[in-house]
Amino acid sequence: MIPARFAPIAFGFFLSGIMSFIVSGIAIIRATGWETGLFGVWIGAWLTSWLVAFPTVLIVAPLARRIVARLVRNEQV
Repeated sequence: MIPARFAPIAFGFFLSGIMSFIVSGIAIIRATGWETGLFGVWIGAWLTSWLVAFPTVLIVAPLARRIVARLVRNEQV
């Protein structure tokens, strides 16, 4: 188990990994179709995109939280 203070980093790690895997897969399939060797190309594209996605998520997430906080109405019960 990791300490709770690392939760945002762990969240960004898994979110960026899953999202980049799905998006790169869709992009590769749309660009090449169901070709032989698709999985190898997909994994290569995914690993490259994950290297970009993970630090991007860590940088962009606080900005996205601030934008959402301004757009969401605080309802008092």
